[in-house]
Amino acid sequence: MPSDVKALVTKECIGPEAEGQRLDNFLFRQLKGVPKGRIYRMLREGEVRVSGRRAKPEYKLMRGDWVRIPPVRVARPEHASHLGVFSQALLDRVIYRDDALLVLDKPAGRAVHGGSGISLGVIEQLRLELPTARFLELAHRLDKETSGVLVLALKRASLVELHRMLRAGEVRKHYLALATGQWQDAVRHVRLPLRRYLNEAGERRVAVDEAGQRAHTIFRLRQRFAGFSLLEAQLMTGRTHQIRVHLAASGHAIAGDDKYGDALINREMRGQGLRRMFLHASRLEMEHPLTRVPLILEAPLPPELESFLRTGLGCGTAPTQTRPGRSM
Repeated sequence: MPSDVKALVTKECIGPEAEGQRLDNFLFRQLKGVPKGRIYRMLREGEVRVSGRRAKPEYKLMRGDWVRIPPVRVARPEHASHLGVFSQALLDRVIYRDDALLVLDKPAGRAVHGGSGISLGVIEQLRLELPTARFLELAHRLDKETSGVLVLALKRASLVELHRMLRAGEVRKHYLALATGQWQDAVRHVRLPLRRYLNEAGERRVAVDEAGQRAHTIFRLRQRFAGFSLLEAQLMTGRTHQIRVHLAASGHAIAGDDKYGDALINREMRGQGLRRMFLHASRLEMEHPLTRVPLILEAPLPPELESFLRTGLGCGTAPTQTRPGRSM
């Protein structure tokens, strides 16, 4: 694979944005494209120094530390020529940004981070395209096939506070989901504990299990169609695959869900134009983690889902119409 060489020793002074970060994680960000094994070898052999001393990977950086980074060969991805198109599509989807937050309308089909055969996730791509952002981290996650509001932190202080707010239930997340069948209740609270496990193929799955973690979702009926119901889901807890499993366990799996849905219905829906899971993070309400200004962050229903509702299912009947999303 082609490569570039950082020919000079560099020294980075640690400021408030990197304070408290592990040394290995700091190096991963500074040396994008360098294999992790090479970075750990540099640490073991003392090529990396912190204020003139050897340091272990788990060392927590302090403000004022000087990190010596030696010359290193950096892999240049073969797909680099495609980064501009990919990234511009992401940057065009930013719906809110200040010096502490970046909020993105994530497209479906994009993982939020690399791994499991995915070379570049949303976070890696944005780091490439925003090289002046000294700090950029995911505040929470969305499944690869889920679109919508995704919050990233541009300051460590905002990330720490966002995590606290999420744990305390101070961030209100709303999703739109197309469920199979005729949902009867205007409002329904689903409280089913969830347990994560790996299936025989080693893939992550979630099941309803009394020994699992507490999970609570509020569903509100928005519109009925022949054989389907458009629901708004409000997460009261933030468990993995929570909406998908709660709906499947209630007998109303999400259309297009290849993990917990109905394979036959999904195949029929593909023939009618639905080629993804119909789950969209439509709205997030919270106070700004640093200024405490109230924020309502909205992402409109993607065109392919809006089109499917109109042409694939017809107009339906609507006790409560969904409102269009607004960008802030």
